[in-house]
Amino acid sequence: MRRVPHRLARTAVVALLAIGTAVAVATPARAAGNLRAEFTLAGTAGQYTVTNTGGAAVTGWRITFELPTGVTATSGEHATVSQSGTRVTLTPAYYIDTLRPGRSTHPYNPTFRLSAPAEPSNCRVDDAHCDGSPDTPPAAPANLRVTTVTTTAVGLAWDAARPGSLPVERYEVYRDGTLALSTPGTGGTVTGLTPNTEYTFTVLARDRKGTASPASTPRTVRTNDPADDTRPPTAPSGLRAIAAESTSATLGWTAATDDTGVVAYDVHRDGQLAATVTGTSAVVTELAPATRYTFTVRARDGYDNVSPASAPVTVTTKDVVTGHAKVGYFVQWGIYGRQYFVRNLDTTGAAARLTHLNYAFGNIDPVELTCLQGVTKGVSPDPQDPNQGDGAGDAEADYARPMSAAQSVDGVADTGWEKLRGNFNQLRKLKAKHPHLKVLISLGGWTYSKYFSDVAATDAARKKFVSSCIDIYIKGNLPVYNGAGGPGVAEGIFDGIDLDWEWPGAEGHPGNHVRPADKVNNTLLIAEFRRQLDELGARTGQRYQLTAFTPADPAKIDAGWELAKVARHLDIVNVQGYDFHGSGSDNSWEPGRTGHQGNLHVDPDDPYDVEFSVDGAVDAYLAAGVPARKLTIGLAFYGRGWQGVADGGRRGEWQAANGAAPGQFAEEAGTRGYANLVASVPNCAVHHDEVAVATYCYTGDGGQWWTFDDTWSIARKTAWLREKGLLGVMIWEMSGDTGALMGAVHTGLR
Repeated sequence: MRRVPHRLARTAVVALLAIGTAVAVATPARAAGNLRAEFTLAGTAGQYTVTNTGGAAVTGWRITFELPTGVTATSGEHATVSQSGTRVTLTPAYYIDTLRPGRSTHPYNPTFRLSAPAEPSNCRVDDAHCDGSPDTPPAAPANLRVTTVTTTAVGLAWDAARPGSLPVERYEVYRDGTLALSTPGTGGTVTGLTPNTEYTFTVLARDRKGTASPASTPRTVRTNDPADDTRPPTAPSGLRAIAAESTSATLGWTAATDDTGVVAYDVHRDGQLAATVTGTSAVVTELAPATRYTFTVRARDGYDNVSPASAPVTVTTKDVVTGHAKVGYFVQWGIYGRQYFVRNLDTTGAAARLTHLNYAFGNIDPVELTCLQGVTKGVSPDPQDPNQGDGAGDAEADYARPMSAAQSVDGVADTGWEKLRGNFNQLRKLKAKHPHLKVLISLGGWTYSKYFSDVAATDAARKKFVSSCIDIYIKGNLPVYNGAGGPGVAEGIFDGIDLDWEWPGAEGHPGNHVRPADKVNNTLLIAEFRRQLDELGARTGQRYQLTAFTPADPAKIDAGWELAKVARHLDIVNVQGYDFHGSGSDNSWEPGRTGHQGNLHVDPDDPYDVEFSVDGAVDAYLAAGVPARKLTIGLAFYGRGWQGVADGGRRGEWQAANGAAPGQFAEEAGTRGYANLVASVPNCAVHHDEVAVATYCYTGDGGQWWTFDDTWSIARKTAWLREKGLLGVMIWEMSGDTGALMGAVHTGLR
């Protein structure tokens, strides 16, 4: 997106900075188990005195405990409280978050208030018993048994182990004393065995701290001899689709027959193994929405003879949303000059109408080539500076800046002691109020795309970059910044990742790194994001979404996008529907002639060499094989303008101009949010181009000419996309609207 965040207006809370300076220490070593927490109760006020009895500093500690059913805890002093059911987590203020050896939290003991007097139970501090007593390990798993035997694999099952002090997290299966399998469940298959060979298996349980149980009673098994049976099973028959969801398909079939018995069925998706089951049905997961898949099934017996494939069945998954997607971008820097806060999304009614909110933007560390967070550094004021966005970011706005009651979604001000403040905390509150809303972190954009080519260049670089982004934004492990951040503090805020690489293999911001291999590497990077997000989702039980902002320019599509391939990994493809023409603040773009920035159809009078249009871009995507129900079209909640525009008998349309018109902000000439434009550009008469489906306004000969979306063009575009069967719209960006445009989107996509 051709948008540049203006220089950050940093603010400081003097008292916080003073305290933060006073307690600043080097990052201490972690010494779990050296803290002791002593509880005292006075009426309904409880507090813990926490003491470090060890020889090393401890940081990042928490206290957890259980309360009787019906008793609730709320925050008091020097800590914040969260409660889930009867379980309470007490998070200390940042100035007591580090305890040095021999020191205690007194006189800043973390306190809380109870709805009724009660003694906490199961108290743990820094993941150890509060009184220092040792943890009890799990009991040994019982009833280890064999479920299947083949020539090269043995299936095992066991009864769940009785937990000790902590819940059981995983089980480890040992083959002849060597670890062969680790699983969270009570069964699994050990593969890679030698035929006709005897093996002895045991299983043990581990809790979430890694404490191991005793081993189970051993079980000895001999693998099958393949010479004993060489006849394959019959092919499964009657393969059918039982159900399809947006990311999964349920299949069923009639059992195959075999003289020694079928032990497993292999389900193949588009020729690749997708699942192995023992019954005659399967749920295949990790599918993409609105995507067509072909499945077959093969049967295997205990001697690894494989049947012919079943007849194929084709399944198309459901859409990522019911109805239409409405994707809006929220700009990180909007809380400064725009004075547009997360709260405004709620008060204008936008949050209730959006399906997705993309938070723009996350940057790439120019040295480590990882996702960059934890810094506050403005961009260069020169938009042509090739290093304009290097190392830039705004942790202050993201999660450190305290929000006042008037800026807060729920009307509750930050105290300044929270681990999560700023926009991220407000996003958490917004999601609590609007549970349907999916929030994604958007990476890149016009200014922050410089290093995408580098992070996509090799398999190792892709894995490293994707892992770092998931760690920061999905797992929520934010770097500590001005007392905010820390492990897991932002977990649950972001439901996925939006990729805004502008542009692979093609011209973008000055200084961007570009390689001939970007087109292929872009596909591989997107696939790596999908793989790692699915891998995490398999552990958390949540499906994380992956979307991308993609170009309308045919040359940029050809240079950087294998459209059919990337679409199989993406939930939504947000097609650029604006910035077809414009003049930037440095007059380096198209200062000498006006032009529609988001016309739906080609205007026959368009004099430019490349005739851009929304329908032309969409047709290119459809022709390439991208499903219609993955495509959104971009809407501009802002205008692009020129000054010194001649009438030319066309009210300034496609006419000579004298550079960018004055913008909403001094550093952003040629750009105004929609609400600001209609309120601040005097005598700008609005006109509608019926052929191109484009809105513009003109102040008269030699004056200003602006191109933008309004309620008329939105009504026409939403009607068109419904006829085309597209998924919906994407909006850049939400601060430009006070409600009228989002209302038109809502009406058009009911």
